[in-house]
Amino acid sequence: MLKTTLAGLRAHLVRLVLTALAITLGVGFVSGTFVLTDTMKAGFDQQFTASANKVSVAVRGKDTGSEQGVPVALLTRTKGLPGVQDAQGLVRGTAPLIGKDGKVYGDSSTLGLSISTGALQRYQLKAGRLPTTAGMVVLDTKTAQRSGFKVGDTVKVLDHQDRQRSFTVSGLMDFGVDQEIAYRGAVGFTAAAATEMTGERGFTEIDVKAAPGTADGRLRDEVASAAGDSYDVFTSHQLAKRLSASSGVSADQIAVFFLAFAIVALFVSALVIYNTFNILVAQRTREMALLRCVGASKAQIFRGVLTESLIVGFVASAAGVLVGIGLGNGGAALFASIDNSPAGPVTVSPTPIVAGMLAGMVITVVSALLPARAATRVSPIAALRSQLEGPVTGRASRFRTIIGGLTGLAGLALIGLALIEPAGQGPFLLVLGGAILTFLGVVALSPIIVRRLSRVVGWLPARYMGVPGRLAGENAGRNPKRAAVTTIALTVGVTLMTMFSVALVSMQATADSKLNTQFPVDYQLTTGSDRPIPRQAAADLRTKPQLADVIEERTADGRLSGHKLDIGAVTDGSLGRTVKPKLVAGSITDLRPGTVALAKRQAMSLGVGVGRGLSLSAGGQAIPLKVAAIFSDEAPIPSVVITEEDFAHTFGAKDDTSVAIMAKKGVSADESRRVVEEATKAYPMVKVSSLADIKAEFTKALNQMFLLVGALLGLAIIISLIGIANTLTLSVVERTRESALLRALGLTRRGLRWMLSLEAVIMAVIGALLGVVLGTGFGWAALGSIFDGAVLGFPVLRVLTFVVVAGLAGLLAAVIPGRRAAKASIVESLASE
Repeated sequence: MLKTTLAGLRAHLVRLVLTALAITLGVGFVSGTFVLTDTMKAGFDQQFTASANKVSVAVRGKDTGSEQGVPVALLTRTKGLPGVQDAQGLVRGTAPLIGKDGKVYGDSSTLGLSISTGALQRYQLKAGRLPTTAGMVVLDTKTAQRSGFKVGDTVKVLDHQDRQRSFTVSGLMDFGVDQEIAYRGAVGFTAAAATEMTGERGFTEIDVKAAPGTADGRLRDEVASAAGDSYDVFTSHQLAKRLSASSGVSADQIAVFFLAFAIVALFVSALVIYNTFNILVAQRTREMALLRCVGASKAQIFRGVLTESLIVGFVASAAGVLVGIGLGNGGAALFASIDNSPAGPVTVSPTPIVAGMLAGMVITVVSALLPARAATRVSPIAALRSQLEGPVTGRASRFRTIIGGLTGLAGLALIGLALIEPAGQGPFLLVLGGAILTFLGVVALSPIIVRRLSRVVGWLPARYMGVPGRLAGENAGRNPKRAAVTTIALTVGVTLMTMFSVALVSMQATADSKLNTQFPVDYQLTTGSDRPIPRQAAADLRTKPQLADVIEERTADGRLSGHKLDIGAVTDGSLGRTVKPKLVAGSITDLRPGTVALAKRQAMSLGVGVGRGLSLSAGGQAIPLKVAAIFSDEAPIPSVVITEEDFAHTFGAKDDTSVAIMAKKGVSADESRRVVEEATKAYPMVKVSSLADIKAEFTKALNQMFLLVGALLGLAIIISLIGIANTLTLSVVERTRESALLRALGLTRRGLRWMLSLEAVIMAVIGALLGVVLGTGFGWAALGSIFDGAVLGFPVLRVLTFVVVAGLAGLLAAVIPGRRAAKASIVESLASE
C-alpha cells in the first residue's frame, strides 16, 4: 500500500505543487519570525558583550522602578580600593541640542552623556576624536546625519537652566543599541561638562577597570562591600546579560506581533490544503474503489491519504524553513536600518526549524483528516461507474446550517452587548469574542452565502459577456462547499485588511471631531521634554493683535484626598468658551475658587460625584474643594482641574506645561503662524505646531501602521489567491470531458479561457465582498467599544481597491489553468475517463 501511495503521489505531483507553495509561505513566515528574533537577540548579546567587556565591574542603582543615582562619594571610595586600575562615573541627563533652525532638535530633547576615556571607553568612535576639553562634544551618528552637523561645526546646547552654550563637534560616535539614544539622540561631553550641562548630581553607573592580576569576581566583592546593599554590583559578564535582557524584551514583543500574522497565514494555508485534498479525493474515486476491490481496507485508504499529506507537508515545511531563514535575515537587516537594532550574522537556533517543521506538518495532516475520512466512504462498486467527476452539489447540511446560524447570532449578540456598555477594555474584549463567533458562523454558512452571492456577482458577466459569462456564473455556484472554502480563504485576509482600514480611518475622524469640538485651537506650544514653557512666552503672545486667545495649562504633583495625582489649571475663562470638554455631570462654568473639575475615570476612582467634598494637599498645606463638574476622559485637559488662583496658592508660581493659541478671525494662517513663531523665537525649547500639523502627524502614523499591517496580511491574501488558482487547476482536470464537450458544441479556446477567468474573478470578488462587509462591521464595533462618541469612517477608495485588486488577482490566477484547458485535445478529452 505504501508503494501504491508513493506512486499516486508521483502521479499527482503537479497538482500538489500549489498546495506545497501555500504551506511553504506559511511556514516561512513562522520560521522567519523566530530567525529574526534569534538574530536580533544574538546581535544585542554581541554588542552588549563587546561594550561590557571594556568594564571589569559596574555599579548601578537598585532596579526598584525609580531612577536612583549613584553618588559621587561612592566613586571616590571605589577609586581607593585595592585592585582598581581606574573608575569613572557615567553622567546621563537631558541636554537639548539646538538645530540649525534655532529650535531644539527632534521631537524629544537629546540626552547629555559623559564619555569615558582610556580603557573604559565603551563606545565606537566613527569620526574625529573624543572630547578632551569642556568646549568639545561628540554627537551620535544618526543625530549628526539628521541634523546636518559634522565634525568641526559649532553647535549650541541648552544646559539644565535652559541657557545656551556653544561647543565644537570633535567627533561622531556610535552608541550601540541603546534604545533611548536611538529615539532621542545624544550629545557626549567630558565628565565635568556633562555634570554642568545636565545638572545631574550623581551617576547612572560607575564603571571600574581591574588592575592587572585582579580577577573580576574578587574585585566585584570588594566593590560590593564598599557600595553596600543600596546598589547592584555586576561583573562584565553579568552587566552584558542585564543590558541584553532589557533590550531582549523588544525582540520578544516583535516575535509575538509577527507570530499573530503567521497564524493567520497558516490558517489560510490550512483552508487551501483542505480544499486541495478534498478535490483530489473526489477525483480519485475510481482509483480508491479499485484499491478496495483488490483488498485494501478502509484503514489503509485512510492511512494512504494521510501519508500523502505527511510527505507533502514535510517537503513543503523544509522548503518553508529555508525561506524563513532568508526572510529572518532580511527582516533583521531592515530593523537594523530603521530601529537601531544590531545587524549581526544570521542566527538559526533549533527553534525556527522545529517550530516551522511541526507547524507545517501538523497543519497539513490535520487539514487532510476530513478528506481522508471521506476517502474511506468510497465503496468498491464505484469502480464500475463510468462517470469520474465528483459530486457537484456540496450543499451545506441542515445541522451545519443550524450550528452556523446559532454561532453567528451569538457573536452578533456579544457585539451588541458590548456596544451598549460604557466604552473600555471589557467591551472591546466582548467585541473581539463576538467577531470570532460571527466569523465562524459565516464560515459555517458560507456554502449558502456563496451560492446566493454567485448569482448576484455573476449577473454582470452573464448579462454582458455572453455564453462564457453565463457558464462562469453557473460554475462558481455549482459546488458551493468547495467554492466556499476557496473564497473564505480570501475573506480572512480582506476582513482583517478592511477592519484595520475602517478602524484607523474612524480613529482619525474621531480625533479630528474631538479636537474641533473640545479643543478648537489654531496653534499649540510644546517643549518635547519634561521642561516647562516660560510663562513670559504666553505673556508675549497676548500682546499680539493678530491673536484672539492664549490658553495656558499648568500641572503639578499633589494629593487629592490622599491620592497622588497630577493637578492642573487652565487659564480662567477659557474652559467652556474656547476649551469645551464634553460634560458628564455638573457645569464647567461653576469652576470657581474652592472647586474642582474631574475626568470621569478620576471621579470613579475617588468615588465622588458633583457636590462632593475633597481635600487638596501639597507642600504641607491643604485646601478644601467641592466637585463642580465631571467631564469625559477624552477631553484634552488634565484629569484634575482647579482654578488658577487655587493652583497658585497651593503650588506657587509655575511655568506652563503647554500653551494653546487662537488666531483672530480674518487673520490668515500664514500671518498668524509668523506672529507666533516670531514671538517664541527667544525660546529655543518652545516648538510651534498647528492643529493641521498635529492632524498630519497623526494621519502619517496611522498610514504607516496600515502599510505595515497590510504588508503582513498581504501574505495571507497571496496564499488565498494560490488557493483559487489551485482550485481552478484541479477543477480543469476534473472537468476535462465537460470542457471538451463545450468545445465540441462550438465554444472557442478563447471562450473557454475567458469562462475560467470569469469564474476565478467571481470567486475572488465574492471573497472580497464578504471580507469588506465583515471587516467594516468589526472595525466599527471595535472602535465604538473603545471610544465614547466615536465617529465612524469608511475608506471608500481603499475598500474599492481591495475588491478590484482581488478581482484582478483572480483573473491572474486563472491564466495557467485556462491555457491548460484550452490546449487539451477535444477527441482525447472526450475519450478520457
